[in-house]
Amino acid sequence: MIDTRRLLEFDFTDKRVTVVGLGVEGVDMVRYLSRHHADVTISDSKTPERLAERLSDVERLGVNLSLGTNDEAALAAAEALFVSQGVPLDLPQLKTARDRGVPFLSMVGLFLELCPGPIVGITGSSGKSTTTALVNEMLKADDRDIFVGGNIGVGLLDHLTDIRPYTWSVLEVSHTQLQLVERSPHVAAVLNITPNHLDRFRWDDYRALKARILAFQEADDIAVLGYDNAETRALAAKVHGRLVWFSMTDAAPGDAVFVRDGIAISRWNGNEQPLFALGDVRLRGEHNRENAVAAAAIALASGASPAAIAIGLRAFGGMEHRLEFVAESGGVSYYNDSIATTPERTLAGIRSFSEPVVLLMGGRDKELPLEELAAEAQKRCRAVVLFGEAAGKLEKALTAAGSLQTVRAETLDEAVQAASGLAQPGDVVLLSPACTSYDAYDNFEQRGNRFRELVSSIGEVQP
Repeated sequence: MIDTRRLLEFDFTDKRVTVVGLGVEGVDMVRYLSRHHADVTISDSKTPERLAERLSDVERLGVNLSLGTNDEAALAAAEALFVSQGVPLDLPQLKTARDRGVPFLSMVGLFLELCPGPIVGITGSSGKSTTTALVNEMLKADDRDIFVGGNIGVGLLDHLTDIRPYTWSVLEVSHTQLQLVERSPHVAAVLNITPNHLDRFRWDDYRALKARILAFQEADDIAVLGYDNAETRALAAKVHGRLVWFSMTDAAPGDAVFVRDGIAISRWNGNEQPLFALGDVRLRGEHNRENAVAAAAIALASGASPAAIAIGLRAFGGMEHRLEFVAESGGVSYYNDSIATTPERTLAGIRSFSEPVVLLMGGRDKELPLEELAAEAQKRCRAVVLFGEAAGKLEKALTAAGSLQTVRAETLDEAVQAASGLAQPGDVVLLSPACTSYDAYDNFEQRGNRFRELVSSIGEVQP
């Protein structure tokens, strides 16, 4: 709930406020601040040409523009900085502002302060988006008024006027979105913590950011943790309120959603009740069955009935860019898993198919281990097509692991063309890149959308 003692801190009327980074969060913050009569400046290192689509969303708001570079003096002159999650907080141009004591704020941080209703926050190294969407379905089946946003691609502050005290806000929260928060959600879930984003963060710092979602909880709040992951299991010591586990085994103690004999079962105050069979999960892959169990634990912690959890689970058919079936052509099925920006995610993707896979990997490397993925690809893939900046490193890892056929392509366009030539009837062509998209696209959604376009042009496509 809102801490009224801090409301004056968030009165931006006539204050010079600079929004750093004009992505989804930046646009959301600009709209909010303009509506609250701040003197808003947008600072972004990208040129106006690259930001044309985003600028069209805010051009009528009368804001100031500082584009093409992050001007250090202009940033330091602000009375507050709203920093988008994609902007590194150690950016040299932010140093003077930090030294002068300019407050650094964020979209998620302000939403946590001002949202009038209960908040569910979901973080983890993988599975966040699917779990968030599943929780939404389960709470909707429980007749809740729901808002879903955050790292799932939906801004937050623009929706505050629509949220009532009875509205449940379900947020996907990334580690970078937790850097500037000073409040925790009422229900805070950490699904798993595995090596990720080591191109930008030290491992210990990354782990600490994930744990930060629990840091400001109080005795009447609830933490939901993955029991099967050693890192999240260790976070039990940091829980201030009630603890709910989720597990794919029946080893989790206390309040939990766990699996026994293929059935997801809830345990609440010692009472056990079956929720659904794992076979009811409509998504491919063991990782998605785990996402369903995690979502059930979060929905249980949010007060959803067992019947609503089961109904929501059965209603959910998946999300874009996450093992998304695109089309069939010539007996070959094409799947878009552009969300897979780590080797771990790609490993889960190829393990979701029993059919031979022609795998498309590439993009910008995140400095993560490749050995397990390379070994599994030898067993499950007919061929691998590599593209983008990381192609050379990926090829080296695959060559060290075995003799799997690999093909190099410069771009995703060329990679899809090559994959369609390699695939045989009954095969799966899977875009699951194991890398970020930033060498060629602004985000994984753009990359996935381009993959869809390319597949649709192959010919004789059956959606």
